[in-house]
Formats: sequence, C-alpha cells, structure tokens
Amino acid sequence: MTMMVCLSAMAVLAQGWPANYDGVMLQGFYWDSFTDSKWTKLEAQAEELKGTFDLVWIPQSANCGGTSMGYDDLYWFSNYNSSFGNKEQLLSMINTFKQNGIGTIGDIVINHRRNVSNWVDFPRETYNGVTYELKSTDIVANDDGGTTKTWATQNGYSLSTNNDSGEDWDGMRDLDHYSSNVQTNVKAYLKMLLDDFGYIGFRYDMVKGYLPSFTGMYNTYAKPQFSVGECWDGSETIKNWIDGTKVDGTPTSAAFDFPFRYTVRNAINNNNWTKLGAKDGNNWPLVSSSFNNGNYRQWAVTFVENHDTEYRSATAQQDPLRKDTLAANAYLLAMPGTPCVFYKHWLAYKDEIKAMTAVRKGVGIHNMSSFFNMASNTGYYAVNVTGTNGNLLAVVGNGVKNYTPNANTWTKVLSGYHYAYYLNNNMNTAWVDLASGKYTEAKSALLTAVTAENAKLVYTTDGSTPTANSTKVESGTRITIPAGTTTLKVGLLIGSTVSGIITRNYVIEEAAPFDAYDITVHVDAGAWGSVSAINFWSWGGDGTHSPTRTSWPGDAISAKKTVQGKQWFYKTFRINSEDDAVNFVFSINSGSPQTVDIENVNQDAFFEILSATEGGKNKVNNVTSVYSGISTPIHQQEGITNDKYYSLDGRLVSVSSDGSVPSALPKGVYIVRGKKVVIK
Repeated sequence: MTMMVCLSAMAVLAQGWPANYDGVMLQGFYWDSFTDSKWTKLEAQAEELKGTFDLVWIPQSANCGGTSMGYDDLYWFSNYNSSFGNKEQLLSMINTFKQNGIGTIGDIVINHRRNVSNWVDFPRETYNGVTYELKSTDIVANDDGGTTKTWATQNGYSLSTNNDSGEDWDGMRDLDHYSSNVQTNVKAYLKMLLDDFGYIGFRYDMVKGYLPSFTGMYNTYAKPQFSVGECWDGSETIKNWIDGTKVDGTPTSAAFDFPFRYTVRNAINNNNWTKLGAKDGNNWPLVSSSFNNGNYRQWAVTFVENHDTEYRSATAQQDPLRKDTLAANAYLLAMPGTPCVFYKHWLAYKDEIKAMTAVRKGVGIHNMSSFFNMASNTGYYAVNVTGTNGNLLAVVGNGVKNYTPNANTWTKVLSGYHYAYYLNNNMNTAWVDLASGKYTEAKSALLTAVTAENAKLVYTTDGSTPTANSTKVESGTRITIPAGTTTLKVGLLIGSTVSGIITRNYVIEEAAPFDAYDITVHVDAGAWGSVSAINFWSWGGDGTHSPTRTSWPGDAISAKKTVQGKQWFYKTFRINSEDDAVNFVFSINSGSPQTVDIENVNQDAFFEILSATEGGKNKVNNVTSVYSGISTPIHQQEGITNDKYYSLDGRLVSVSSDGSVPSALPKGVYIVRGKKVVIK
C-alpha cells in the first residue's frame, strides 16, 4: 500500500472504505486452518505477500476457551492465547505486516458471545485499569427463541427487556446492542484492537444479527481505516445494510459482495459464462454497472470463496467452487471493488495470483473503476475495465480460446487455464508476466511489447536502465531468472528510442531437499492412573497421519518404554516436509475421558495427562524440554548435509549444505531433524 493510499484512506474515514482504493485483500485463513494460519506462519510470509496484498484479514484473535476458529468468542480484553498463537506472536505479525506495507483486518464477533460457566455469565476483564463485564441483562429477551429466558428465570437471572434487533442465532447468547453496557464494552474493545494491537480495520461477523446503525456508531467511535460487514445475502439487502451504517449521510462500512460470488458460482456451475454480464436471478452484485448506476462499488469487497462456502469435508461440503478456480480469480482481480482472495486459492496458485494482481495494479484498476462487456456467450465472457493507467481486457471461460480481440488494439500479457488478460496497446509499455517477489525455485519470465508500433524489447538484469545497446529480443521471448537477487528492467525499443520501461525485482531461493524424519510422541497417563493402553487420535499436516483405526477413538497404543525412569506410551510418526505436523487427542477406554487438542507437533514430544479440565476434557502438560534431552552437537557429526535448523518456536532459520554449522547462527538451542541440538 502506498503512502498516498494510506493518506487517502484516512482522509475519507467516515465513508467506511476509501474511494478509488486500489488495494487487494487476502483472507488469511480457511476453516480449521490452525496450522497454515498460525501467527508465526503468516508473519513468515510477509515478504512474499507484500506488493500483492495490501490487507490481510485474520481470524478473531482472542482465546475462545479451546480450539476454535474464533466465532465462539469468549475473551475480549485479557486472554490472547488463541488457536493461532499467543499475544506476543500476534503483535509481532501485525508489526511485521505493517513494516511490509500490509494492514491487518481483525475479525469482530459482537453479535453473540460465549459464556464462562452457565448460560448467562461472561468473563470479568480489566483493561487500562477499567473492569469490563457483560451481564445477563445484556442478553436479548428472545435469545434462542425464548429458551435462554426460560433457563434464566428458573435460575434467578434476568435478561434485557429488549428483543433482538436483528436475526436470532441459537449458537450462543445474542447481545443487546441497545444496552449502554454492551456499547461501552464493544467501543473499548475496538479501540484497544486499533490502538494497542495495531489492527488497521475490522471485518464484522454476522451483521444481520443487529441493526446496521450500531456498526455506524461503533465505527464513528473507534475510527477504523477499513470496515467491511458480513451481510450474507444475495439481494438488495446488502445495499440496505450499507445505507443503514450511514452517519451524517455517508456509509461507515463496506460489505462483502455476496451477489458477486453467487454470480461467479452460477456461471461456473452451469457452464454459462453469460451470467457474468447480466443480472443473475435476484443477485445484484454491488460492483454491477446496472445496480444503482454503479454507485455502490466503492463499498464492495468482492470474493469468490471463503471459509463458509469452501468444501470442508465429505460431511460438510458447503457451497464450493468445484472447478475453474483460476478463471474465477482472474475475473475477481480484473473487476472493480476491493478483491478478497481466499487463502486456499493463494496457497494453491501463488504465482498466478501474483501475476494477475500485478496486471491489475499495473493498469491502475481500483474499487470504482468503470467497465463494459466486450463479448459474452455460454463459453466465455470478456470484460473491458478502465484503470488510471490504461485498460485491461479479461476473458474467462472454458471457451476462452474461441475469443480473439483485435490485435491492433489489444496484446495478450497473461493466460492460463480458462483465462486470458490483454492490455490496451495505447499503454505503450513493456510487460513481464512474472510478478516481482520471492520464489523458491528457478523461474522464467515472458517479455511482451504492449504497443501498436513495430517494437522490439531491450532488457537488463543488473538494475541499470536499458538502452538501445542493451540485450535485444523479440516480443514473446521467455528468459530465465537465475537463483539469487535480480532486478530486471525491460523497455520498448522503437527505432533507437527506449520507452515504457517496467521493473521487476526477484529473489530466487533454491530450495534444499527436505530429509523426512521420524518423531516419537510419548504419553504418560498421569491423572488417568494405571491403564493398559492410551488411544492416539491423530490428524493434520500432509494428511498421512490418520490412525490405522480410522474411527474414533483411533489407535489403542499399549507399547511402552522407559525414559529417565518413567514409563511412557509411545507411537512414531513420519514428518515429510517443512510444513508437516501432527495433531492429537488422547483418550482411554472407548474414547472417554479424553484430552483437549494438542496441535502442530513436529518433533519428539512428551505429554503428561493432568487432572485439570477445559470444557470437560483433560488438559495436558508438555514436558518435552524435561525428557527429550539434547542430541550431540551437529558440528561433531559427520556426513550430514542439507540439514535445516529451526528455532524452538518452529521458524526455519538456516540450512547447512555441507554438514558444517552455518556461520551466521548465534549460539543456542535449535531443532534439527526433530532433535534438539546445541550450537556452541
């Protein structure tokens, strides 16, 4: 995000989302992405994300009383040990994002809240010397269709006298936003996230659960730079919600463009790409030219998939895109509005999404850009979008090869499975299809002359400005980007004049081969006393860690061994990649009692079962540091190459290619091949 954009966002703060905003957002999680969305893992991607994404939306970041995606929020002020990391890791990630020009969007769950021990009690928390606590009287009178009131009356509690101002949800207690105590708590919570944590804006969950005017109230008080509501609907209800957030006649929040998503889904599922160019049933995309004369595209956050629509499992299939993911993202990143890319799509198609976004930003497309249909039939759809620097023609569909635009007007700069991007020749620029960024393997780059003139291309790879005497090639030439750091500059050569120079900065890291290794997980029955076996229920990582007995409670492990005079049940697992890890639940008998979830284990580990419980499940004590010991220092071993050194919090810090200790490593304890080693 450029400084100009940041200042623009602040200048139009009251509008809820900046006008002419050219940023792109990443949804940095998917359902149960506890490994891929750890704060430490997201932070490690900052350098890779910068330049492509300007905003990253992360899950609700406080403790929810157990393993959780954050939508059963419990703590607001005091406990930030979440399923994605602790408070220190969260703050570090947000700060690293900021240093790389990326703003962090927090998930705000204030329609409902989880209770501590019964139906109506909430945490008592202190922040900046002030105690905050919601009371039973902050719960709407008709919560859960009256079930909550029945319980409260029977147990001597009172609820609010106000009914829910929006839709009821029976998962947790719906809050009464008319309550001054609720308003005080929410306002302080939001200000804390902005001022103390460094969030730049909010994504409000389930906003149909309370009046939009409350969002206007909270945003006016907290002053986030960005605000977007999850008004899950396919009709004009979204427009009405945006209007409902107005303060002094101006909306204070954007909204996710669900009709846009439905339109893309319907085009793909029905193999009818004409649906992209017309009103689709009741779906009125906010970015549509015909919807209120396009006046709502400023507040449209467009998307094609999210954690609620994705395929989760065979028993929770949701409403996913089952094909043409790249075409869907090509359309998303070509259109006005603020695109929000789904994390699974990013992980699967990084190079393509980087390249698409580079085209979008190169053309200067923003959330209020204009567009018009160029061609449309069941096999493809072509749209011409106007940016501040030129025009992009995006063609998507299974019949994309059947559409060829006028070569005197358009030049293809990017293409893939069922999509193609063309730039208007009036831009008179060189183009490189490989976006700037960090890559982990050798890459090639296609050089293209975008002009109606008879031009060649000249380029340099040392950062110098190309001249007529630089390396000369024809348009359509592909070159190899070597390992290391390269600044590629390419320009049009027309006659003896060089113009339209484009710059790409690359860091190409050659990935060292990964040596798979075994880890052994040990369990002491502890509070469960003398037992003959402990059940290991395992999952996660690369998907190879499921128990042999695939039904709950998993494998009954009776094998024991003695470590430091203590008997441990144990089982060995294979770690197959840098990102691989195993999650566990331990139990006895037919699965009860059982432990809480133990996540992201990628080294030898020792766990003791405690008598203390959380949500009815036994807690565990990780005593790995006591029982694992320290292996022989690596520099005393021979013949070991390509070893990867990890910090104790799981970060890859160095790689040894020749068996020697990396000279840049400070003294300390590291993890190598799942073992602790000392560097002296």
